[in-house]
Amino acid sequence: MANIQHFYEAFQPSHYDIYLNINRATKQITGTTTITGDAKQANIAIHQKYLEIAKVTVGDQAVDFTVDNDNDAFRFDVPQTGEVKVTIDYTAPLTDTMMGIYPSYYEVAGVKKQIIGTQFETTFARQAFPSIDEPEAKATFDLAIKYDEQPGETILSNMPEVREEDGVHYFDTTVRMSTYLIAFAFGDLQSKTTTTKSGVKVGVFGTKAHEAKELDFALDIAKRSIEFYEDFYQTPYPLPHSWQLALPDFSAGAMENWGLVTYREAYLLLDPDNTALDTKQLVATVIAHELAHQWFGDLVTMKWWDDLWLNESFANMMEYVAIDAIEPDWHIWEMFQTADVPAALQRDAVDGVQSVHVEVHNPAEIDALFDSAIVYAKGARMLVMVRALLGDDALRKGLKQYFEAHEYGNATGADLWSALGDASGVQVGEIMNSWLEQPGYPVVTAAVEGGQLKLTQQQFFSGEGQEVGRQWEIPLNSNYDVAPAIFSDKQVTLGDYKELRQANGKPFRVNVGNNSHFIVKYDETLLQDILDNADEMDAISKLQILQDLRLLAEAGEVSYASVAPILLKFADSHSTLVNAALYRVAGNLKKFVTPNSDEETALRRFYDKLSAAQVARLGWQEQAGESNDDQLTRPIVLSAALYAKNEAAIAAAHDLFVQNQDHLASLPAGIRVLVLINEVENVGSQAVFDQLLTAYRQSSDASYKADISAALTKTKDAAQIAELVKNYENAETIKPQDLRAWFRGVLANDAGQQAAWDWIRNDWGWLEETVGGDMEFNTYIAVISTIFHTPERLAEFKAFFEPKVNTPGLTREITMDTSVIESRVALVEKEKAAVNETVAGLVK
Repeated sequence: MANIQHFYEAFQPSHYDIYLNINRATKQITGTTTITGDAKQANIAIHQKYLEIAKVTVGDQAVDFTVDNDNDAFRFDVPQTGEVKVTIDYTAPLTDTMMGIYPSYYEVAGVKKQIIGTQFETTFARQAFPSIDEPEAKATFDLAIKYDEQPGETILSNMPEVREEDGVHYFDTTVRMSTYLIAFAFGDLQSKTTTTKSGVKVGVFGTKAHEAKELDFALDIAKRSIEFYEDFYQTPYPLPHSWQLALPDFSAGAMENWGLVTYREAYLLLDPDNTALDTKQLVATVIAHELAHQWFGDLVTMKWWDDLWLNESFANMMEYVAIDAIEPDWHIWEMFQTADVPAALQRDAVDGVQSVHVEVHNPAEIDALFDSAIVYAKGARMLVMVRALLGDDALRKGLKQYFEAHEYGNATGADLWSALGDASGVQVGEIMNSWLEQPGYPVVTAAVEGGQLKLTQQQFFSGEGQEVGRQWEIPLNSNYDVAPAIFSDKQVTLGDYKELRQANGKPFRVNVGNNSHFIVKYDETLLQDILDNADEMDAISKLQILQDLRLLAEAGEVSYASVAPILLKFADSHSTLVNAALYRVAGNLKKFVTPNSDEETALRRFYDKLSAAQVARLGWQEQAGESNDDQLTRPIVLSAALYAKNEAAIAAAHDLFVQNQDHLASLPAGIRVLVLINEVENVGSQAVFDQLLTAYRQSSDASYKADISAALTKTKDAAQIAELVKNYENAETIKPQDLRAWFRGVLANDAGQQAAWDWIRNDWGWLEETVGGDMEFNTYIAVISTIFHTPERLAEFKAFFEPKVNTPGLTREITMDTSVIESRVALVEKEKAAVNETVAGLVK
């Protein structure tokens, strides 16, 4: 495929009339699209993919055209430049790729059904209708849809339906918008609706495979999120309605189509009577993320995909800002610290990682831009730094200015920095460009040298890395006033350490609050001072110490053997922040042990030592009046107890399974997955395996299905593992959207790793054909890189993937993941003996 051509430069649409006739039975689409626009030159190109173009008419004159499938295009000449009206008649297939216009499959009372939905981001609108399918090519749209309609079915789109004539549904003209945000859906749907304070209609829609009450939580969060954003952005929601639609088959998590947001069912619908707090928090943040986009991404859209961060980074930050405002008791920023922050730090430390702003040279690379750890999580951290620098008043003033200047149009990162700079008087762009344009992040080394307290910055690499002298404008957030607010030099000396320590009366620290995107390496003097005063530290400070030590240990900058004893110091914390960080470190110790070895036995005993007091305190059942921290910490420590093979924990989990065997879905959602895992892993029977696999096939509860998947992939039985792998390609059991979780589960299971690894190598072609057009595709490679840690697996990984390294969209992922595995293998070989000796000594 050739380099990217911007078709918008030659032809600029202003309006589309789109007619679609969709037949589910024959899986055929017949369409007519009329585009009114400004032809800048005589020869123009229009995007299409998989369309069978029957006729092209300019004005009332049919014209010859040529199809250019290599560039997803067809080309023709217009008789004159200026305003033209182009009409295209075509047919297209309904596909099962979850891209373009596609069916979702589900069952109600054993009857197979389907609804039709759309997914047009990034470049899939061209599979539905001919268009200039680029973000900058904004236009208005009139949509008319006819389909093989059954009584009682519902049809939805971005705008309200205005009439129906002869079976054709006509929707109101849209505002000016990008092609990738057009959406529609139809089928046998149920719904609940409400209205915001400003009069926006809000609705949640799902199939009738779900109970009506499962729509309530999302409706409440959506309504309050829109009300919050209208106030925070000081800009009204610009459409008459905001529909939230759960699709049974959906490749991503959710998609911000303007006025018709689509979701994977797991991220919209939930049982209000039995859903764990962390699941509620996740669903709420996904909804708030997509609704943040209705302004940031939809009203103002990035000019080109290289500024994707403008959409995603901001929505990723705003989801937390919104949920923190509407559910303050959740302390949702703690979720940011335990999920987004470690993801960003882990990925961004690998040499070769993309920068937040990254150029796109090939159309196949567009989908690969959606690196959740960078464009979402790192970008959000970047904007958290901006928010901290400016304060909310200046931030909101700048955003209002940004929306007013660019509404219904497009913008670049420079436009945002300009608006925020004007509003705040701070040269935001100068500070943030070092984070936006450069990959990676710094480690700030704090050390006492010759009695002087010195800070040094240099790029941090978790493995081998090419040092090229990058520097950052670092908001230091130190607890000593002598430290600069922005650390932009390579090194700075702060003064006599003893005098500073005495004057400040507390250990020296930087990045207080853990809001800036860097880690800190304290020398032995400074770290010991911090640890000696750990009891006085807040939870986020403890998390930060554990987080930074983990990353430094991964890089070989400190030894894992020195970090392991520190875990005991924090093991009795009641904070989820601390426990999440602690058990992430503990989890990394597993790579140093061989299955069924004495070293593994010692590590299990260490886990028991870490978790025993917490398990005794919390137990398996939720207690009246317990804190959110207790609810969120319980599954963390119970999981540790089960890994430890703690007999009491195993027995308690088994008892819960037996008591609830006839209604497993009603087990308390916070511990259900652990009860199921324990039964498969530590008790195990063919009858239980069959019961769970049948329940998985029959259930419409996404949370319960995820728990079953997590449990079944832990089996040690070779025949059961083979049964699971056989179902990877059976969409009646495992939908393609859920396959990656099943693959990862078996690959991470020592007993199943070979079977999963053989499958992906043998059936790579099938995987590429099934999900290869999906922005999630390259994450299958990333999943493997999180697990492999032996020289043998490294050699096999390289043998399989290195021949694919020049595949557009996969190059960066293969290169980085090879480096990740190489670094881990080297670390294990170097530190295995010392780590295992230390762990053994801790459990004597």
